[in-house]
Amino acid sequence: MENKKRFRIAIFASGSGTNAEAIMQYFQQHPSIEVGLLLSNNAQAYALERARKFQVSTKLFNKEQFRGSDVRRWLMEAEVTHIVLAGFLWLVPKELVDAFPNRIINIHPALLPNFGGRGMYGERVHAAVKAAGETKTGITIHLVNDQFDEGKILFQATCDVGPDDTPGSIAEKVHLLEHKHFPTIIEKWIMG
Repeated sequence: MENKKRFRIAIFASGSGTNAEAIMQYFQQHPSIEVGLLLSNNAQAYALERARKFQVSTKLFNKEQFRGSDVRRWLMEAEVTHIVLAGFLWLVPKELVDAFPNRIINIHPALLPNFGGRGMYGERVHAAVKAAGETKTGITIHLVNDQFDEGKILFQATCDVGPDDTPGSIAEKVHLLEHKHFPTIIEKWIMG
């Protein structure tokens, strides 16, 4: 008889899903943690295709379902214990944060508290880092509360920003940090 995994992750993703794929790959053979569900607010998100490749169930939702009880109900039905935001752009409603206290994690493509908040995602963050003349940037992995990018910081990793870097080249460096660190930090966070 197969042992039931103790922890079940739901990933929320809005875009291409490279972080979601790195997470699904990392936990594929894990003895205690599995990715049980990928949810998206974007029917065109390539993250949905990546989830199918790993035989992870997917759900699409709209704002009413997210703010109402539908998404919370789906998470409960799927026996989700932890939520991972991997390129998910909507503010998580207080009701969902309250339903999963200290069990929602996010990755931000800069060193918070700088370059965070509403509207700060993707290339916008890297363009802001470049425009500010920063010599370092990186990633921040943090708990989620009902404010953008204000939850308790769990981990940060840095990379250099050179004078010749562009927002695109900064993004490449940051993606390497994300894929290297996000799955292992998720594992440490869940396993305590």
